[in-house]
Amino acid sequence: MKLDPFYEALSHYRRRNYEKCATICTELLEKNPYDQAIWALKMKSMTADVMVDDIEAEEEGIADVMLDNDTIAQAPRPGTSLRTATTAHTPGQAFRPRGQSGRPISGVVRPGTQSGLATSLEQALKTPRTAHSARPITSQSARSIRLGTASMLSQPDGPFIQVARLNLVKYASMDNISKSLFQYIYYHENDIRNAMDLAVEATKACQFNDWWWKVQLGKCYFLLGLIRDAEQQLRSALRQTPTIETFLRLARVYLRLDQPLSALDVCRAGLDSFPQEITLMTEVARILEGLNNIPSSIKYYKEILQNDATNIEAIACIGVNHFYCDQPELALRFYRRLLQMGLYNAELFNNLGLSCFYAQQYDMTISCFERALSLAIDENAADIWYNIAHVAIVIGELKMAIQCLHLAISIDRNHAPAYNNLAVLEYRRGNHHQAKGYLQAAASLTPYLFEPHYNYAIISNNVGDLQTSYVVVQKGLKAYPAHCDSNTLLKELNKHFTNL
Repeated sequence: MKLDPFYEALSHYRRRNYEKCATICTELLEKNPYDQAIWALKMKSMTADVMVDDIEAEEEGIADVMLDNDTIAQAPRPGTSLRTATTAHTPGQAFRPRGQSGRPISGVVRPGTQSGLATSLEQALKTPRTAHSARPITSQSARSIRLGTASMLSQPDGPFIQVARLNLVKYASMDNISKSLFQYIYYHENDIRNAMDLAVEATKACQFNDWWWKVQLGKCYFLLGLIRDAEQQLRSALRQTPTIETFLRLARVYLRLDQPLSALDVCRAGLDSFPQEITLMTEVARILEGLNNIPSSIKYYKEILQNDATNIEAIACIGVNHFYCDQPELALRFYRRLLQMGLYNAELFNNLGLSCFYAQQYDMTISCFERALSLAIDENAADIWYNIAHVAIVIGELKMAIQCLHLAISIDRNHAPAYNNLAVLEYRRGNHHQAKGYLQAAASLTPYLFEPHYNYAIISNNVGDLQTSYVVVQKGLKAYPAHCDSNTLLKELNKHFTNL
């Protein structure tokens, strides 16, 4: 006995066979183009096939960096801005460094950690770059345009729905279709403006009493750069019906405005309504980590593990914290846990190799780095060679260290820490001019690192160029004010100039 075609299409939709469902709906619509139920089912299946969880904010693109109309204070109070947060000074022989974006190294790469602090068009074009491409990061709106164009070209007869010809006022008043149509326009066609127009008309049709439409309006305003309008809509939605999604989106609005304290207040208010909610606790931990309040961030990550023992981000971030607190044995436990959970990539084996080395488990160090190199792609290999060079320096194999650093630079020409370490090794070999060249390259690539400035100041001081040393060490202190050696050198130079 053959199933009814419409029931068969519904069955495929429930089993997430969206392509098969859309194919059956297309055949049925050829027979009856005005069947509204089949039309809505095909629309929902095509939307579900491409829909992703877009709560995670994307990195700021070049346009967001260079054409930002929001003005922040030149010297905001410490702990109130993510853009001016500096690396906190922690006791012990190690402190948490910063990556290519200028942010403190975190346990996992997540949206926002790839965005850089470019202050000029040249820096914006050079950095940041994605992990799998040398192309500068683009914004959400540019990606949406490209995705929408691709979805139209993928259909030989053109798009399923001609959005420009729709009477949005008519469909906005149809409760059984309006929400599905909005999601189709927003996710499948990536037409944010028409989706916003539909949401505006639907909000009017329901007399501003439906919180769902206010959240969708907030999403559209956020992508179009109307941040304050998005805040207003999300606040109104929260007053009607508090939901986890609304709290998260409102927190992302304040993060875009560089108001992390307001974002923390929103997340904590969400935790009052939804106690022990993992996503909200994760958001709080991320914000605190961005503000360099590492102890409080780790406290939240540990609380997350008590509720979800398989949370990869929490395990990785706690492991990184133990490593930079001179506890490699504890870090090794967390990284081994990730390996037991099935995580298998170059970054994990690289961290395992470093933890084994500092925990004096030398037999495992080499095998971990070999496995990391076999899995490495693109710029990951440069970081791995850089870490191998560091291990070689510690054990005294300086020639091997120089070779590893050259390999790291050959893979990633913008790897500033490799230039810095190579300069130190060349200086020890007596190549002062070559060392200065490497340090200048490192300082120009990453102004937020203090090591190139400090090393250049030391070399200038040793050769008698005290004026240059004084200027360069001040630049290093801007990157890391708490560095004791830089402050000591600056005091010595000040005494010298005072005596003169």
